Amino acid sequence: MLQSILFVVVLGISGWFAYRGYGRVWKNIRLGKAEKIGGNPAGRWGNVLRIAFGQRKMFNNMLPAVLHFFIYAAFLITQIELIEILADGLTGSHRRFAPYLGSFYTFVISFIELLSVLALVATLVFLARRNLLRVPRFHKPELKGWPFRDANFILLGEIILIAGIFCMNGGDKVLQSRGIEHYRLTGDFAISAWLGPTLFGNLADSTVLALERFGWWLHILTVFGFFCYLPYSKHLHILLAFPNTWYARISPKGKMTNMPEVQKEVRIMLGIEQPDANPSADLPEFGANDVFSLSWYNLLQAYSCTECGRCTAACPANLTGKKLSPRKIMMDVRDRAEEVGRQIQNGAYALENYTDGKSLFDYIAPEELHACTTCNACVEACPVLINPLDIILQLRRHEILTQSAGPSDWLPMFNSIENNGAAWAMQEERDAWRNAE
Repeated sequence: MLQSILFVVVLGISGWFAYRGYGRVWKNIRLGKAEKIGGNPAGRWGNVLRIAFGQRKMFNNMLPAVLHFFIYAAFLITQIELIEILADGLTGSHRRFAPYLGSFYTFVISFIELLSVLALVATLVFLARRNLLRVPRFHKPELKGWPFRDANFILLGEIILIAGIFCMNGGDKVLQSRGIEHYRLTGDFAISAWLGPTLFGNLADSTVLALERFGWWLHILTVFGFFCYLPYSKHLHILLAFPNTWYARISPKGKMTNMPEVQKEVRIMLGIEQPDANPSADLPEFGANDVFSLSWYNLLQAYSCTECGRCTAACPANLTGKKLSPRKIMMDVRDRAEEVGRQIQNGAYALENYTDGKSLFDYIAPEELHACTTCNACVEACPVLINPLDIILQLRRHEILTQSAGPSDWLPMFNSIENNGAAWAMQEERDAWRNAE
């Protein structure tokens, strides 16, 4: 009874912290402007199944993909045991599902143990790749400090989870073999059937019981801690990858979104549309300069970013030494959303008239935006269908069309387009050379 009460208290506290964390993320995503996304549900669900569930794009790089799949599969299948642990914690029972499932229960837990061993191997390899082999994409400037530590914390948490599972199952096996009350026979699990007696076989009953309970609490507390930590970690992609792939744009990757304001001006110039009778004195804002002028989906993408760096590793501008890093763009957007959301929550500014004197251009330098060649390499490389190029284009449009800024060597091209309708300086009218044979 005491354990059940303690479990309910811990569950309630964890739920409260999780509610605050995920609520904060939800509010920050809603800082973006409205954007209606829909259509082609079959294609969208196909993206969810193939990209989010099936991890298809991960397998463009086979070794990390296989290792990631071990952790991913262990994460999914282990939820079965987690459901049982929750039921046991709330009711004070032990191995509640075992009597109903029989030998199938033994198979399921054995399968979970095998996956846990594979996940442990993958975790150790990932730790080595980051900290010993120092894979270049994990050591870019934007990953210094907290982002790098965040990845290591999660990997160390995986090891703790796995240690809890085997401590619990191994102690359980020894207690079952000794006929201790409350520990019903479940059959021999694949790993703990021999690991438990090897580690705990010579210990006293009370010691083994304490170790089994320690493993049980270690596992569930790590799960609760992980769930509360996710809203503050790049590993939030575990949850957001699924809605992000569903909302991903179905249109061809090279297709750019037209600006309604520009379209309207062109239509007026061509006589297709009449100008407004009472035009506004204020010029329209082109593109985006802050999280408020990006769409909610752009912010969802920023929070879905795994910080894996495949986009930056594929970026030709970055490969040639330029400052642009698509991963940094997504991280900067998320950091800005965090900053804005934090100040609104603290009451420093109101959402309706938020003006802290800063924008995304305080995070992202013009040099980064100008280096982009719009080749879509970053879009193609992302394993969860994030589109950094969309944000880059919106920022660049704002810089050029609203701020009237941009690289000096681009100005002749802009002038030629404005005066001649072409990127090259031509003496003839556009119609004259366009129709020439």
